[in-house]
Amino acid sequence: MDNLQLEDRLIRIEQLLLANKEVLTLEEACLYTGISRSYMYKLTSTEKIPHFKPRGKFIYFEREKLNSWLLKKFNP
Repeated sequence: MDNLQLEDRLIRIEQLLLANKEVLTLEEACLYTGISRSYMYKLTSTEKIPHFKPRGKFIYFEREKLNSWLLKKFNP
């Protein structure tokens, strides 16, 4: 198995694990939604995407709210 195949398998495994989490970090939310990190920061700073910062530093997302936001954004 070459490195590219191994990387693809790891990405698929990571995505399966993300599907079971209820609360996602910024990195996980970017991977889950396909949104770049810089655009995700822009969306959070302008309050255009549901998120929370419990201690004012780290950004978290509830998977259900992300799903609802994605459905509204892409199905007006």
